Amino acid sequence: MRVAFLGSPDFAVPTLHALISAGHDVACVYAQPPRPAGRGKRDRPTAVHSAAEAVGLEVRTPRTLRDPDAQAAFGALNLDAAVVVAYGLILPPAILTAPRLGCVNVHASLLPRWRGAAPIQRAILAGDGETGVTIMQMDEGLDTGAMLLRRSVPIGSETTASQLHDALSALGAEAIVPALAGLDSGTLTPFPQPEEGVTYAKKLERDEGRLDFARPAADLERQVRAFDPWPGAFFDLGGERFKVLSAQVLTIGALANAPGTVLDHELTIACGVDALRPTRIQRAGKAPMPTEALLRGFPVAPGVTVG
Repeated sequence: MRVAFLGSPDFAVPTLHALISAGHDVACVYAQPPRPAGRGKRDRPTAVHSAAEAVGLEVRTPRTLRDPDAQAAFGALNLDAAVVVAYGLILPPAILTAPRLGCVNVHASLLPRWRGAAPIQRAILAGDGETGVTIMQMDEGLDTGAMLLRRSVPIGSETTASQLHDALSALGAEAIVPALAGLDSGTLTPFPQPEEGVTYAKKLERDEGRLDFARPAADLERQVRAFDPWPGAFFDLGGERFKVLSAQVLTIGALANAPGTVLDHELTIACGVDALRPTRIQRAGKAPMPTEALLRGFPVAPGVTVG
C-alpha cells in the first residue's frame, strides 16, 4: 500500500519501521517541526524526523495542516492510507478523508478508556490492571473513531510509565501491519467504540509530580511509577527538592502522625493511609542513588516534615 506516516516522538518510531519492513511504500513522513532543545537550545528534529531521514524518506514539518496548500500537497500524494502515531497536530477533514482508506491511528490505551494525551500515565495512576493499544480509524473527535483491533498487556505492581511506553510502542508496531491488511482486504470491519467506559487522559502538568502525603501511600507509589521519567514524583525538604524514583508502601493503616512526617531513619513518610518509603531518590543536580546511600550524607531525623 502507498501510505503516509504522521508521528513525532520516539513512541512512534517502531511503527514507522514496521511499515517499511512490511513492504509498504511510505510516500512521505510528517512530523512536528524541530524545536529548541538541550543546553545550546538549538533546533532539534523529532525522533520520527531523524528516523525517517536516516532511511531516506521525505519529511515534511508543517506547523499546521489547516492551510489549503498543505492539504493540497497531502492530497497529491494519492495515498491508500495514512498512519498516525502521536503526531501532535489536529487533522482537519480534508486530511482525514484524502487517503482511500482514511487515516488510521495507533492509540496507547484500550479505547474508550483513556482517550486523550496521556493514556499511559493515567492508566497507572488509576491502578488499572491492564492497558494496551487500539488501532482506530480516525474521525474528527478526540480518539472517538471506530476501532479495527485492540491488543492488551498487563500493568504489574512495579510497572513504570517508561516500561509501559516501550511495551506499547512495540505492541502498536506489531498491530498496525495486520490492521492495515485487514482494512484493505475487508476482513477487518471497523466497529464503533462503546458508549460506556469513556475516560479522558488529560495532558500532564509539571506540578502534578508533587507528592501530597495527605493521600494514601498506595496512590503516591503509583504516582512515582506513573511519572517516570516525566514530570517525576518529588517532595521538598529544607528548601531542597528530592525526586523519588522508586518507593514502597508500608501497610500500617491510619497513623497518629501528621501526613508528611518522617517516621524513622529510613525516610519512611506518614501518609493519609499507611506510609511511603522511598527506595531510590535523587537530589537536584545529583545522580540517582539508593535512599540509604543518600541518608548517609544527608541524614533526616524522625519528626521532620516533608512536603
